[in-house]
Amino acid sequence: MSTIRKHTMGLILAVISCLMITSGAWAAVKGEGDQAGKAVPQAEESFDDPLGRSTPQGTVVGFLRAVEREDYERAIEYLDTRQRGKNARQLALELQRVLDERGSASRARLSTKPEGDLDDGLPAQKEVVASVKTKRGQYKILLERLQKDDSPKVWLFSSETLRSVPQIYEEIEAPWLEGRLPAALTENRLAGLPLYRWILPLLMLLAAVFCGWILTVLCYALLQKSIRHRVDELGLITLRRIRKPLVVLFSAGVIYLFSLGSFWLLDRLFWTFLSSTMALAGLTWICIQLVDVAAEILEKRRPEAASAVIRLSATLLKALAVITALVVSFHYFAGINLTAVVAGLGIGGIAVAFAAQKTIENFFGGVFLVWDKPIRLGDFCKAGEYMGTVEHIGLRSTQIRTLNRTVTFVPNGQLSSIAVENFTLRDRFLLRHTLNLRYETTADQLRFILAGLRELLYRHPRVDSATVRVRFIGFGQSSLDVEMFAYVLETEHGSYLAVQEDLLLRVMDLVESAGSGFAFPSRTLYMTRDGGLDAKRKGEASETVQRWRTRSELPFPEHAPGKVAQLDGTLDYPPDGSVLSEKKEED
Repeated sequence: MSTIRKHTMGLILAVISCLMITSGAWAAVKGEGDQAGKAVPQAEESFDDPLGRSTPQGTVVGFLRAVEREDYERAIEYLDTRQRGKNARQLALELQRVLDERGSASRARLSTKPEGDLDDGLPAQKEVVASVKTKRGQYKILLERLQKDDSPKVWLFSSETLRSVPQIYEEIEAPWLEGRLPAALTENRLAGLPLYRWILPLLMLLAAVFCGWILTVLCYALLQKSIRHRVDELGLITLRRIRKPLVVLFSAGVIYLFSLGSFWLLDRLFWTFLSSTMALAGLTWICIQLVDVAAEILEKRRPEAASAVIRLSATLLKALAVITALVVSFHYFAGINLTAVVAGLGIGGIAVAFAAQKTIENFFGGVFLVWDKPIRLGDFCKAGEYMGTVEHIGLRSTQIRTLNRTVTFVPNGQLSSIAVENFTLRDRFLLRHTLNLRYETTADQLRFILAGLRELLYRHPRVDSATVRVRFIGFGQSSLDVEMFAYVLETEHGSYLAVQEDLLLRVMDLVESAGSGFAFPSRTLYMTRDGGLDAKRKGEASETVQRWRTRSELPFPEHAPGKVAQLDGTLDYPPDGSVLSEKKEED
């Protein structure tokens, strides 16, 4: 994919995300400004009216549902009228017909706040439901917040509106659809609604999905003809991935068009809500698909070690898109008061945090592992008692493929709190072996072997000559011990083993060429006659010690400081015959 297309995709994702996030912030700021502009002295305490009349939206929806269920006694409770009996029932039916024919289809315009919309230019106790234009003029369908007796305030259709309802009703004709349907569909009811009111929405939904699919197919046919030779295979894959979300988007648009022609306000409210929700779901789905495509592109172009960061970032972006869509849907479409929800979550979040502290610990442990990068995908490491190759770093745990080919799931919280040894990050391997030579090896043979080992390590191209150290380190129980120490310039374990094998084979050849051999744990029993101690040398040693004692020069427990100064540096080292001693004489 070209650089321009990559930046374009990033711009689209950024714009969609910003629109979703800032819309909620703007609505919150606007709501605060509206309340400040109205100068409401204090927030009124809300209550849940049994009939749903606490808010303007609850009053309108509750009234329409009561009339559809033919519960006229309940429907009258939403009217500010003194009429009762048949007159009140007729008034409710006429109001329903007026709302169905001329009412607004936007449920979002009906306030869900107990105080109503404070920025509609009307008194604080009134709310506009719809404006109806007739031959006699224009009327407003109003709600009024009233308090009867000692009951709390509720929203009712105002008496002013109810007085004009009969005049508006005279100019409204009955829906032509009801007169053309069979009586079985109009007279028989299910859950308070005629049968055709159930069948028609189902047919509309199927038709909308079919139209959305047809529009998507046509859109793709046009796009493929125009951009087939302009985009690569990855671009075509991206287009195919957003095909299903586009079907949802086009179906939402068709449903919205169907809602404009609905005969009933309650149906228009439902279809408007459904189309808005489907459109939001389609946009969210597209965002998720675009994030997946962007993650795949980055994984192909970045090193394999960055895959964990890319996957975690993609997961967080998709979660952010879903959460943003839910917030917008709940606040703008469903009318849920998010302030109360957030307050409840704040209190319940404390309990959840205590109950899920291990899960939260693992989540943040995974985040730190990804960003701090002590281990990456494909690294060979040792974490506690587990050793193997890292195959996956998730939000909760990390998968390690052990040497036994089993998979160990280590919680990220535990992994971030223990020492992790990453073998993949080392720049060289340590070569350290102790050679056990036979005790029959003479000093000159040992000198020959030491010199040959040093020369061997210096000459090898895969050994760091600055770190070479070969020393005769001691007398073992059954061997003369020689330590060989150096760093091998390899980062892969397999390559290191090859170099080590080559060196060890050369060491065997060197020891063999010196006439020596490798010792093994053993005991040698010598059968001989004991010749005793050398009497002459024993006497000389005793005379020397007696002379020290007579002269008060016995060097115990320590030599005298003057004697130490006299002996300091008098031993010839390097020994005579050494190359280094010759250089010293030349200097």
